[in-house]
Amino acid sequence: MNRLAGVTSPYLLQHADNPVDWWPWSPEAFEEARRRNVPVLLSVGYSACHWCHVMAHESFEDGPTAAFMNEHFVNVKVDREERPDIDAVYMEAVQAATGQGGWPMTVFLTPDAEPFYFGTYFPPEPRHGMPSFTQVLEGVRTAWAGRPEEVAEVAQRIVRDLAGRQLDYGKAGVPGPEELAGALLGLTREYDAVRGGFGGAPKFPPSMVLEFLLRHHARTGSEGALQMAVDTCEAMARGGIYDQLGGGFARYSVDREWVVPHFEKMLYDNALLCRVYAHLWRATGSDLARRVALETADFMVRELRTEQGGFASALDADSEDPVSGKHVEGAYYAWTPAQFAEVLGEDDGALAQAYFGVTREGTFEHGASVLQLPQDGPALDAERLAGIKERLLASRARRPAPGRDDKVVAAWNGLAIAALAECGAYFERPDLVERATEAADLLVRVHMDGSARLARTSRDGRVGPNAGVLEDYGDVAEGFLALASVTGEGVWLEFAGFLVDLVMARFAAEDGSLYDTAHDAERLIRRPQDPTDTAAPSGWTAAAGALLSYAAHTGSQPHRTAAERALGVVHALGPRAPRFIGHGLAVAEALVDGPREVAIVGHPDDPARAALHRTALLGTAPGAVVAVGLPRAADGSGGEFPLLAERTLVRDLPAAYVCRHFVCARPTTELVELADQLGAVRP
Repeated sequence: MNRLAGVTSPYLLQHADNPVDWWPWSPEAFEEARRRNVPVLLSVGYSACHWCHVMAHESFEDGPTAAFMNEHFVNVKVDREERPDIDAVYMEAVQAATGQGGWPMTVFLTPDAEPFYFGTYFPPEPRHGMPSFTQVLEGVRTAWAGRPEEVAEVAQRIVRDLAGRQLDYGKAGVPGPEELAGALLGLTREYDAVRGGFGGAPKFPPSMVLEFLLRHHARTGSEGALQMAVDTCEAMARGGIYDQLGGGFARYSVDREWVVPHFEKMLYDNALLCRVYAHLWRATGSDLARRVALETADFMVRELRTEQGGFASALDADSEDPVSGKHVEGAYYAWTPAQFAEVLGEDDGALAQAYFGVTREGTFEHGASVLQLPQDGPALDAERLAGIKERLLASRARRPAPGRDDKVVAAWNGLAIAALAECGAYFERPDLVERATEAADLLVRVHMDGSARLARTSRDGRVGPNAGVLEDYGDVAEGFLALASVTGEGVWLEFAGFLVDLVMARFAAEDGSLYDTAHDAERLIRRPQDPTDTAAPSGWTAAAGALLSYAAHTGSQPHRTAAERALGVVHALGPRAPRFIGHGLAVAEALVDGPREVAIVGHPDDPARAALHRTALLGTAPGAVVAVGLPRAADGSGGEFPLLAERTLVRDLPAAYVCRHFVCARPTTELVELADQLGAVRP
């Protein structure tokens, strides 16, 4: 047993029985390296990472390899989902040195935590031009013992290079219509008009770019923006990247056609895509978008919700193959024609094969297929399709299930709260709003301390040891703001205010740019600062969005100014790299549009108020904020929501007030007029 026993990370616990003498990241580990005069071997991964598992089995579970590691290194294991700051700092070094990155990440450090040699996965024997892991270990050991001055010089040069990468986008200016139009043009050039999405293989779901496209269409009427969003969403929903039986999206497609996924299912992907499909339905009324949004929401609740009410991080890509007994990718999800026939019988089996694109040759490995919905598949009536899916799901449930990483990450739960709250409101599913509220309660009870500072993770209701980073504050505030708009409970606006105030006080530089860690966080070789949106919103753009929405709710000029300064990164990067600043572009659309401020007043048991409230939530105006409550209090205040101050009934009827850019439209009691003011789909 090594030093990982008792930690909260499921990923680290997977390595607790390795013969490698692992240390968690800690000052004591580096003191030990200094005492022994050996380098630190830093290994970074996460529980749903396929190649992390492969390297663990090949090398970290191998006795002779572990013995060599223990003799010549202090070995440190890090869960990148618990410590995104450590991951970001050393991944930047890996990418700068090698031109690529990924996980598992393998970095060799001096006892002062300075990196001097990098890599990702190393095989047990040399292959495909890669050295073996033991060759790498021997080479590093030899260099450390025989050329210490050279190692120190390399490490110091790398640290100096990283230190020179400080960003000052806070001075770049506020993005406007020209930058957003330039971003759309850039996306058009990279768009795959045949298959949907952007770029080639592997192809990732561009959730935040899709949100930008929907908002851009809502603001400008651009049909090209809407068409890219519609076609990409349909291609993904018909492809193997989407679980056609159980709902939910895999991490990415290994091909350009969305056929074969990398099978891990991440909470952040599904939360973001659930919201995108709900917003696509809101804009178009698409039945497919409605179905996928609800199925994805139900998947998150059914398979990722924890006993404490939060949402687990991920489901593994690998599971046990019942035939071979080995853990392989896709064993839980892929099907052969023979398996279909066994479960469904000859007639239904043949029909389902055509419907789901299951072929004799297979689309995956060993003659198995990943289920899809081909455009030329047969039509099935709803009742027969439901019966087929029910039987297939029951059969799949008897297979060994993928493992679940059940730690609760604050940021990703914030994304899930926003998605579930909005889906519940749009599709009249109060149970989804309840699940969002329960997750928000967990974050307040377990993750937030008396000063409103967030912890990054929890597990089994026990808070983890690591401080929240910027994305936690931004995404959780966003979730609380969405919940406030849906429920009319102002306490969530108040909690969001605590978080955005801490962003301004603890994460902002003087020029308005943002850091990923707080001013008083653990000092690493570089303070991480990454504004790009990749798999999920960067902390930088997530915080900008929360600051902007909070300012719209409260009229706070300091919060709006902070949002505008943070969005300087979009002014700089939007036209040049739109695929990697998608969330920032979506927030910038809200800034250019206003965002609009909507106040709904009336008595809670009045169905007319409920109808106005739902109409407001269905408005497509980018980033509009909604407050709902009683008419003005006796003292003229708005109670829990500042937007409700001075708002009264109109002719004793519930009323809606819409304002933007310091100008208000006339209050209305009519759903059609409110819908027109917000670009809403009429309920």
